[in-house]
Amino acid sequence: MQRRTFFSGAAMAAATAATVSRSALAGLPEIQSAGSAATGAPLAPPDGRGYTPVVTLNGWTLPPRINAGVKEFHLVAEPVLREMAPGFVVNMWGYNGQSPGPTIEVVEGDRVRLFVTNRLPEHTTVHWHGQRLPNGMDGVGGLTQPQIPVGKTFVYEFTARRPGTFMYHPHADEMVQMAMGMMGMWVTHPRARHPAIASVERDFCFLLNAYDVEPGSRTPRVATMLDHNIWSWNSRVFPGIDSLNVRLGDRVRIRVGNLTMTSHPIHLHGHEFTVTGTDGGPVPPSARWPEVTTDVAVGQMRQIEFVADEEGDWALHCHKSHHTMGAMGHGLPTMIGVDQQDLVERFQKLVPGYMAMGERGMADMGAMQMPLPENTQPMMAGNGPHGPLEMGGMFSTLKVRRGQKAGDYSDPGWYRQPPGTQAREWTGTLAEPVRPVAASAPADAPAAASVRKPAGHAHH
Repeated sequence: MQRRTFFSGAAMAAATAATVSRSALAGLPEIQSAGSAATGAPLAPPDGRGYTPVVTLNGWTLPPRINAGVKEFHLVAEPVLREMAPGFVVNMWGYNGQSPGPTIEVVEGDRVRLFVTNRLPEHTTVHWHGQRLPNGMDGVGGLTQPQIPVGKTFVYEFTARRPGTFMYHPHADEMVQMAMGMMGMWVTHPRARHPAIASVERDFCFLLNAYDVEPGSRTPRVATMLDHNIWSWNSRVFPGIDSLNVRLGDRVRIRVGNLTMTSHPIHLHGHEFTVTGTDGGPVPPSARWPEVTTDVAVGQMRQIEFVADEEGDWALHCHKSHHTMGAMGHGLPTMIGVDQQDLVERFQKLVPGYMAMGERGMADMGAMQMPLPENTQPMMAGNGPHGPLEMGGMFSTLKVRRGQKAGDYSDPGWYRQPPGTQAREWTGTLAEPVRPVAASAPADAPAAASVRKPAGHAHH
């Protein structure tokens, strides 16, 4: 984390979000920013409170300044460069040097004061998604407050009234500002033991976001409604998403927020979990059931918990298959079974090095080193201990290890399965399959219905 001092001292907040006066500018908390896309270490509770701090996947937690018992934070809305994967950098808007912005972490009952400085080329606001607060602090430009003009600083102040998982994002020119990456997470821990909130050893959080970045370009197309081609967690795509590293037997909590334009069924391999919370608060224990997939709808948060009792490297991903791929053209025809050799020979006379795709499926793309436009993420990427993973987008791994120390979030490397516990080639004899004989249809049977599948990918 890189820090730069811009202001120092203390400032007073008004009853509603309002411009910070010139005299008060001398009292703002220092601006803290992060330049690295690596997962930051959890921030120890600044006031000694006993909770497990969150780990933001490929992100970090903003340290507060304690001022007369109030936790003060300083967010700076500004253009940023985000490395979404090695070699793939995108122009975004975010907070404090990154998209998403830093996670804000407080305790139920804390008085919170948030300074927001606008360094964007247009006005903005911040909406504290899911919070109970005074109407004037809700952050809806034109409805609950004036917009924050370019170059100005506004202050929000309220009490964190209930524990849970929340988000923050603009409520000003939303189509542009959220499409450019302006969002962040907020976690409020319970002040005391809560009947519906268990203690955990590991607590992770990340946001789901999506972009439309044309191959070879660096800036998202903000007018895209559904046909995005970059599906990300905390503005990172696989293999750029860090793994979630835990110790065998740990109770693990994962908090997921969705600020894309579509829902995402988040699926965990090797374990069952329960949904223990939403942005509406903790789910009563009597209303929970075991799952391996939970759908996170637009604008929702889901908080899942499980005991990591199976060693290994377990996939964690969105179960919409095109959301685990990199940049791809949705108009690509299906070429399975089509002999393209004659066409390849013709094309290679015009374009040396031309390669056919898709006649055997798309798996070859995982290992193929096709020339790509500069600053373009491959459709399939990433290598595991047994070859290409053929993944991209919203994919990571939960790494469960017996030897991982408490509080150690470092990557333990690839898991080595014990002998005899890995799928292997069968070399014995194979019986001929028994195939049922289809009954002939009566002569007067009606003709089969003709169905035409609609073209396009307008809904994801």
